[in-house]
Amino acid sequence: MASIFSKIVAGEIPSHRIAENDDFLAFLDAFPITYGHALVIPKKEIDYLFDLDDQLYSGLMLFAKSIVPALEKTVPCIRIGVSVIGLEVPHAHVHLLPLNSMSDADFSKKIQISQEELANLAEKIRSNF
Repeated sequence: MASIFSKIVAGEIPSHRIAENDDFLAFLDAFPITYGHALVIPKKEIDYLFDLDDQLYSGLMLFAKSIVPALEKTVPCIRIGVSVIGLEVPHAHVHLLPLNSMSDADFSKKIQISQEELANLAEKIRSNF
């Protein structure tokens, strides 16, 4: 059965996409822990990050890195943090987190944000590439 991320890649589930190429997709987390929390995934469904072959793994990290300048221009923060947990969805992914303090990286807390706010934020991020 396809993961929720594979369904997002296929367009079966809506998302707030911020960047995409043939191999990777970045979109805003629907249940963010910080304002601007983004997910970066390979389009190919592979469960565990460290099961990616070297080319796909390095490509994913380079793609994630390419998102950071636009995210920093859009969301005021001290820096963009990177986290890989790997338990939430059986599809390799990287979290990009705008951070102002260590407590911003607490995955047990979610912020409230509407779909309209997410759509507006995604548009602002895209405009800063």
